[in-house]
Amino acid sequence: MASISSFAMPSEAPTYSFAAAQSASGQPRQHGFYPYTDNGGSTLGISGDSFTILAGDTRSTSGYNINTRYAPKLFKLGGSGPNHEGSKIVLSVVGFAADGNALQERLDTIVKMYKYQHGKDISVHACAQRLSHILYNKRFFPYYVHAILGGIDEEGKGALYSYDPVGSYEREQCRAAGAAASLIMPFLDNQVNLKNQYDPNSGPGLEKVQRVPKPLDRTTVEEIVRDAFTSAVERHIEVGDGLQMMIITKDGIEEVYTPLKQD
Repeated sequence: MASISSFAMPSEAPTYSFAAAQSASGQPRQHGFYPYTDNGGSTLGISGDSFTILAGDTRSTSGYNINTRYAPKLFKLGGSGPNHEGSKIVLSVVGFAADGNALQERLDTIVKMYKYQHGKDISVHACAQRLSHILYNKRFFPYYVHAILGGIDEEGKGALYSYDPVGSYEREQCRAAGAAASLIMPFLDNQVNLKNQYDPNSGPGLEKVQRVPKPLDRTTVEEIVRDAFTSAVERHIEVGDGLQMMIITKDGIEEVYTPLKQD
């Protein structure tokens, strides 16, 4: 027993009593919570001369856990019925899935109310502006999502708008968002925006002239989208399972699903 008592802790050592530890410190404690989480996944959009393509993977994650292998990040807006028949505008959201669903439901309601009140479909430009207002009005407790809106403008050309979480937006030819955006966007810059591509017939060295980007045809854009996600799933664990792609034309929206790697 003497050997056991020799290992007794000194009297000034802190105890394991929470009450004693709290009274000893005497400092106020601050309580709080973080309401957001990142559910992974990535989206992208590319606009063409007469179409717009939006795409996203279907994996939903929380840290290293996969919540589900089919969580769509692309949503049709407006139209009629539960399947949005006749819709020609698509919203993609990536980030916090609950905020993405809430934002989609709110904007979808506004688009449908516009048709009810005015007797015509809302234009993609007006819808883009309205989405910016929704995000900005919630800037003090923002929707934790990166949104991309796509459709066909009044001239029949593809229109693509990208947003930050507080409503700043711009019309672009291509944009990637989400977990693998840093992997996909450089690829789109090179293949769609033709960054760092030069006319081989313009001359040697510094005399080379930068190639001018032009709208791509639909087949080429679809191949670029598949290549982008096929590459991303090899390098990012939060992207995978399936590729949901929506092609918007003046005739409506065509949806295509392609399996991706599930590991």
